[in-house]
Amino acid sequence: MKLKQHQKYLEELFANEEERVNKLHQIVAEAIREEELLTEHLSSDNDEEKMKIGDRISFKVARFVGSWWFVISFSVLFTSWLIINSMETFLNVRWDHFPFDVLKLTLPCIAIIQGPLIMMTQKRQAVKERKRSENQYLINLKAEIEVRNLNKKLDLLMKEQMKNLLEVQKVQMDLIEKLHIKLDKLKH
Repeated sequence: MKLKQHQKYLEELFANEEERVNKLHQIVAEAIREEELLTEHLSSDNDEEKMKIGDRISFKVARFVGSWWFVISFSVLFTSWLIINSMETFLNVRWDHFPFDVLKLTLPCIAIIQGPLIMMTQKRQAVKERKRSENQYLINLKAEIEVRNLNKKLDLLMKEQMKNLLEVQKVQMDLIEKLHIKLDKLKH
């Protein structure tokens, strides 16, 4: 090959470089589309804003009932009730006589109300946990897609770079061979 042919050949190789860049842009655009699809499915953490009024009330009540503040205040109230009603001679106050019937009725009523509230809150927590698991799965899927796209890009780059390097090396070998022939002619 002559020098002009080598130049033309190298120019064609560099023109192919633009085609490779376009392929990379296409892979990136595809990755962005896939990412948008996954991102749409991820739900926000503002679930309390989406809750109905009854769910919000049950959540707050269950949170209060499950706290130490409730346990301590209920114990103080229960103990006070027993002490006040047991000391009728000192205080002259007694609204619930010894078997404490009002207290016996009050405690099951509280338990009847607490049970469903706690169960509703547990149900709500299970729904939140399920959404969190789904979001985690989508995030993992998104990461897997990103890794796959990076592998595609690397494979494409490596393949094209090796091809171009071999072709450039071939051109260089041809030129070296021609130079070697010219040197041999000059020596003789």
